[in-house]
Amino acid sequence: MKVGIVVFPGSNCDRDLAVAFEQAGADVTMVWHKDTSLPKGLDMIGVPGGFSFGDYLRCGAIAAQSPICRAVVDHANAGGYVYGVCNGFQILAETGLLPGALLRNANLKYICKTIPLVVQNNDSAYTSGYDMGQEIMIPIAHHDGNFTADADTVARLQGEGRVAFTYGDNPNGSVADIAGILSENKRVLGMMPHPERAADAAHGGTDGQALFKSVVGAVFGALQDA
Repeated sequence: MKVGIVVFPGSNCDRDLAVAFEQAGADVTMVWHKDTSLPKGLDMIGVPGGFSFGDYLRCGAIAAQSPICRAVVDHANAGGYVYGVCNGFQILAETGLLPGALLRNANLKYICKTIPLVVQNNDSAYTSGYDMGQEIMIPIAHHDGNFTADADTVARLQGEGRVAFTYGDNPNGSVADIAGILSENKRVLGMMPHPERAADAAHGGTDGQALFKSVVGAVFGALQDA
């Protein structure tokens, strides 16, 4: 399985994400934001956390206009897998691949700590390694992680099983405690917490490992069956 990690000016979690995928068995390549096409043969795209373009204008808004994002959207629309974490989630929302918006935290402060997440859907390539309702401990590090959407969108996400994770202790004011959501085909996942920072015992926890092992195993299995 081949994963491409997109790198923007200001990305600071790209290598962390690459290591997490590599440890799960993926072949990883880095992709520069000014590239106009993705390397051939990629099965999945990772959009990392950080502060793309310094978070100027609006978090993720400038990055979403980068040349490579057109190729990322095309990849997703063709049924490809795309995973966005933290700033990556903001970018995916700005491209329209995921609904809603990520606004300033309700307390107007940057938050960096490990928090409990509750698994709300384990019927996706990303979450099948967890149990429904399982509580996991994953770090967060964001200033604009307040997921916001209108009531109809939230109801649709919940009704279609597209809420992947909720906060056990909502740190930022996100509507319905939403921490991560899936696309309609469940092949695109955006989430604010950082599983790649909880994928190695040396980092103090391994609750994020299952996400990477799950999606790598699922995509590899699909390739074998094709």
